Amino acid sequence: MTKGLTRHIVLIGMMGAGKTAIGTELARRLRVPFTDSDAEIESAAAMTISEIFDRDGEGFFRDRESQVLTRLLAARPGVVSTGGGAWLRPENRACIRRRGISVWLNCPPDVLWNRVRQRSTRPLLKTADPKGTLLRLLAERSPVYARSEVEFLSHAGDTVEGSTTRLIAQLQQADPKLITEDKS
Repeated sequence: MTKGLTRHIVLIGMMGAGKTAIGTELARRLRVPFTDSDAEIESAAAMTISEIFDRDGEGFFRDRESQVLTRLLAARPGVVSTGGGAWLRPENRACIRRRGISVWLNCPPDVLWNRVRQRSTRPLLKTADPKGTLLRLLAERSPVYARSEVEFLSHAGDTVEGSTTRLIAQLQQADPKLITEDKS
């Protein structure tokens, strides 16, 4: 039995929310492609996101992010994880709504901080007060993230497998026609 999707599942949310980890497991279980938009940007630029931010600035990066997202969503439906700021742009939200279902992975601030504090790859956290910056970004972005079609609440003790199981059930409830099964 094969599975498929009638539209993309697009994971949005803050850095450290688990978009890549949960997205990878979700795609594996649904037997559909998984794409991390940040990895696609890095591959296309032959640079890390931090290097792009340092060399060309955030505005340039956001423009490339929109281009890559548009290209990814034109492909066969799968699971796409986006960078934390992708959903903030109205044109990205419109593109995602046309081709997919948006899922906000909503994590408590302490869980986010525990996941990102040891990573030096987060250009927006290269500040004198990275925790304060993370909390400020979360406060600013949450009202926009809340415009997603699905809000998935993460819990401190969640495993990737457990979260994925809960997310599949929530997606099937939100859109019963999203996940297809071919019995041939």
